[in-house]
Amino acid sequence: MKIIIHGGFFSESDQSHKVKTAKQNSLKSIAQKAFEYLQTHSAFDTVAYAVSLLEDDPLYNAGTGSQIQSDGIIRMSAAIMDGETQKLSGVINIQDVRNPIFVAKSLISEDDRVLGGNGAKKYAAEHGFEDFSTEIPQRRKEYEAKLSSGGKGTVGCVAIDKSGKLAVATSTGGKGFEIPGRISDSATVAGNYANSFCAVSCTGVGEDIVSNATAAKIVTRVTDGMSLENAFHKTFDELKVIQGFAGAIAIDKNGNMYHQDSYPTMVFASFDGEKFETFS
Repeated sequence: MKIIIHGGFFSESDQSHKVKTAKQNSLKSIAQKAFEYLQTHSAFDTVAYAVSLLEDDPLYNAGTGSQIQSDGIIRMSAAIMDGETQKLSGVINIQDVRNPIFVAKSLISEDDRVLGGNGAKKYAAEHGFEDFSTEIPQRRKEYEAKLSSGGKGTVGCVAIDKSGKLAVATSTGGKGFEIPGRISDSATVAGNYANSFCAVSCTGVGEDIVSNATAAKIVTRVTDGMSLENAFHKTFDELKVIQGFAGAIAIDKNGNMYHQDSYPTMVFASFDGEKFETFS
């Protein structure tokens, strides 16, 4: 059993020692809680749980910490994928929900598994998800001042359970001040992908990740016999061609964990029951 999580990238305004320490402590705490949860739950259940904890922490650009779009509204996207069934479900540009990842998880049993906008919000309301204002004062101040606190971020989790099953979940509040209706990579197979061989969650600039098909490429290459490390290197070399900005975390079927980013520093933490690894 292993778990790895990410919380997007540092922006220039995040470089203070105080913020860095806060994110390190938060990620370590969430990784440990998620690993404890994994002891009695499947990888699929665990990745949703871990991402919900990240969504609840305003340090990250997801859930309560989500960026405001150019019209002053917060819209979030999230997805989850079960490596065993190879089913993906998600929500795109959903509003007024505390944990988009739980709505995405609920959709896994539906025939229509990816919903957007008002349809996603209506589904959440009809299925008892909490009507919740995700806007916090800091995001409003950023909007009114026409400043972005970085935005190049997403949260995600990959886990392998005691049965060797893999799963991945990813959630984002967008890049900040985007055109309303813009679609991120997080609820697509470019940013969130898993099968029985490997699972990958991405963060960074969604347009670059989609253009590179980052998560799907890495998983496909591992499925075809490439090592996890080599699959990352080849995929990120291709990302360089388009000057792409991305980071990714992964676990393969053998329990190997790997992470890479095109520009430091992606914030992450992993835990295998014995030792932590976190960004420096």
